[in-house]
Amino acid sequence: MTDPHPDGATAVDAPQDDKLDRGVLITAGVVVLGAIMSILDITVVSVALETFQREFDATSAQVAWTMTGYTLALATVIPLTGWAADRFGTKRLYLLAVLLFTIGSVLCAVADSLQVLVIFRVLQGLGGGMLMPLGMTILTHAAGPHRVGRVMAVMGIPMLLGPIFGPILGGWLIDIASWHWIFLINLPIGVVAIVYAWIVLEKDHVEPSETFDWLGVLLLSPGLALFLYGVSSIPEHGTVANAEVLTTGILGLVLVALFVPWALSPRNAHPLVDLRLFAFRNMTVAIIAMALFAIAFFGASLLFPLYFQQVRGESALSAGALLAPQGIGAMLTMPVAGTLADKKGPGKVVLVGISLVTIGMVMFTQVGAETSYTYILGSLFVMGLGMGSTMMPIMSAALATLTAHTTARGSTLLNISQQVAASIGTAVFSVLLTNALKSEAEAAGGVPTLTGMADAFSSVFVSGAVLVGCCLVPALFLPRKPPEEPVDPSVVMGH
Repeated sequence: MTDPHPDGATAVDAPQDDKLDRGVLITAGVVVLGAIMSILDITVVSVALETFQREFDATSAQVAWTMTGYTLALATVIPLTGWAADRFGTKRLYLLAVLLFTIGSVLCAVADSLQVLVIFRVLQGLGGGMLMPLGMTILTHAAGPHRVGRVMAVMGIPMLLGPIFGPILGGWLIDIASWHWIFLINLPIGVVAIVYAWIVLEKDHVEPSETFDWLGVLLLSPGLALFLYGVSSIPEHGTVANAEVLTTGILGLVLVALFVPWALSPRNAHPLVDLRLFAFRNMTVAIIAMALFAIAFFGASLLFPLYFQQVRGESALSAGALLAPQGIGAMLTMPVAGTLADKKGPGKVVLVGISLVTIGMVMFTQVGAETSYTYILGSLFVMGLGMGSTMMPIMSAALATLTAHTTARGSTLLNISQQVAASIGTAVFSVLLTNALKSEAEAAGGVPTLTGMADAFSSVFVSGAVLVGCCLVPALFLPRKPPEEPVDPSVVMGH
């Protein structure tokens, strides 16, 4: 039988102990710090857009570039992360990523024009885009396949809670200080993260002989950036049938499509993103499930604060605080879900999680202009319970069967899929809501009533509930047994 670890690498250097030992938890602390900076920054900035409009005397479309520039930088750098981690080592690259993000944050805080702010947001994105895939790689190596569910639960804390508590933090900082502090707050966190990572993370194995896929980077990075730019432009134009949206979106898809045969070619021994990992059934099923869930989750995350502000008249800070039950629900189930995923298999856990999210979303389809907050907050709590049992177990299902050699590439593939799905979800749900509100306004003779606005939100939540429900189909094919010994993809593909 072919050795699943031809280079002598094992799936993990950690001991085969069932519990998360002190070393793994300390390593997790490093990763969570970096992830908190990256994910919180996205949602913190979202509540500052109106402030940017006043500060720089700009339109909403112009200030949206502070978000779009960051997203495009993520799309450009994430494909490079897997190769760079193998080439230079995860510790060195992680330190560089945190340093870039921290420097970018400080420069954003001192920006004196919108154009300069956008440029420095791109620098932030180049660092932030590497933090999540690197963090997943570091934790998977530290814990091993038998504990990957639990460490992914730790990783899920900033991923699920960032969109909830980011607006609260952003609104509070802007209210008590100024918009500059939503960036300056990253300076002390970044310094601590750099020192912490320098001390805690061990120097890992690097592969300096691995060639760089120049053709791959020329196809995939601009392809993803162009596609996501086109998708991000949809809400501004209100339709897909726009020249700018179609031109950039289609050109991006063409470049990505050209990358696929090149990545699978026998001549390409080290592709930028290893599509051969789709030979793993668990990886393929997990990516499909995660993409569907990310579209619905990130799309719905856009709707909740808007409902509270536009229909119920709440401030940005209050709207963020009202989302707390969702975070509480996620915190309650996340550690339990991680343990159960390791012991019983992620498939069973994800089925329960998706069912809970679907129930919560269906409850929200019945929300009106005067629905009691008890009912609304209860709906959010149920969704939170489900979210804590869904996204990270899906990721653990994908990563648990990978070797140490392929974990970095697998993390990159997962993060690309999630980033694309999140951008699509935000754009699609934004357009659905805009069109629904427009229809209600026309029916009311120009200005929609609060009841009409609530009905518009409810109709969009129906789409979200259906999409989340569709996640049950791929979830049925996720493993329902504890993770087994990793296998090398070359063995699976018969090379």
